[in-house]
Amino acid sequence: MNFSTLFRLGENLNLDRKTLIILRWIAIIGQLTAINIVYFYLKLDFPVIIAHLILLFGLSTNLYLQFKIKSLQLKDFYASIFLIYDLIQLSLLLYLTGGISNPFSILMIIPTIVSSTLLSMGTTIILGILTIMFLFLLTIFHYPLPGIHDGSVTFPKLYLIGYFISIIVGLVFLSYFGVRFSGESKRRSDAVNKLQQVIAKEYELESLGGQAAAAAHSLGTPLATISVVASELKKEIGENHEFSKDVDLLISQTKRCGDILKQISKKQIKEDKFFSKTKFENLLEEIIDSFRETSSKEIYLVSDEDRNKINFQKSPELIYGLRNFVGNAVKFSKSIVEIKIFSNENFVEIQIIDDGPGFPDDIIEKLGEPYIKSKSSSVISNSGTGLGTFLGKTLLERQLAELSFFNSSGKLGGALVKISWKVNNLASNV
Repeated sequence: MNFSTLFRLGENLNLDRKTLIILRWIAIIGQLTAINIVYFYLKLDFPVIIAHLILLFGLSTNLYLQFKIKSLQLKDFYASIFLIYDLIQLSLLLYLTGGISNPFSILMIIPTIVSSTLLSMGTTIILGILTIMFLFLLTIFHYPLPGIHDGSVTFPKLYLIGYFISIIVGLVFLSYFGVRFSGESKRRSDAVNKLQQVIAKEYELESLGGQAAAAAHSLGTPLATISVVASELKKEIGENHEFSKDVDLLISQTKRCGDILKQISKKQIKEDKFFSKTKFENLLEEIIDSFRETSSKEIYLVSDEDRNKINFQKSPELIYGLRNFVGNAVKFSKSIVEIKIFSNENFVEIQIIDDGPGFPDDIIEKLGEPYIKSKSSSVISNSGTGLGTFLGKTLLERQLAELSFFNSSGKLGGALVKISWKVNNLASNV
């Protein structure tokens, strides 16, 4: 992994300014309350004036952040500066109040955790290193932890070393969790956005068809008026007039426009059958033909068991979803893809089988989740089972389909995708 990838330099990573301001106010108020309770109520002696000066400076930095910085989002670099300062501020307060033996030393991990969920890996690594370094120094160098009244509490070195190690373990664990959680959330968000874009694009096509039909209906009246006026004009000028041919042309073209608009209004344009009613056999033949044009692999459609042959309304989700799984089968197959249709009065099932390597055992139960990865080198080299499968599965499930994934035990022995509908559900979506 190169430097830019590790530190995610190409990503636009930001931290919400308001969120950081609130977190810092909570920290400042909490620290101020703690040191005053310890000094004035518990009567424990430590350099309280210096502690207040440190907090005063921290308060001024947050006021600057709140009133002087207008950007709603802080870029990774600027956010990291504030988090590093917060780490230094807390370290100084701990230095004055017992170092790592202070129970509040566990709070040292917070800036790194914030960075692991919201900022770059580079910033998280830097904050993690600084946290470990400061904790190590606080283990050795610090004012003694004030005791009650005139005594002081001391801790065995082994206890302090163990406490130091436990904080580091917690820091690493929570940071790793934060990075993974943030990464998974981002990938899922990207996948959902991609899905929404696909659906929006397909529905835009459908919307354009509806707008065309509405326009056709609106233009019908003025065209009819033109046709009537042209016919009356022809009667007036007679057959031998010099403009009679022009009037005939006007009448014929008006009629032609009327015929075209009727076709549009009925959504029966021959060149566009995208949203017409069809059978699964016909739809799959259209999809298969599109892949035959670009692939030399053999693609067979078997419909002997298609007893019902139900008519249904094509939809963008259905077309895209089926194309996705047929395309995956063509991509991963060696030479043969077989598509079977089964139906009766209760259900319709489509099986897509290929003679490829099949689904890796380590991901077959996770198929349908975005951005999954397999340890199998063949899958990694051909990557295509992550986002595409998620989109296809989600789109078909929106059409009330049920999907399952297997490795075929038949003659082809490759991947097997089963897509099924209850006839009632399919009919309700018509």
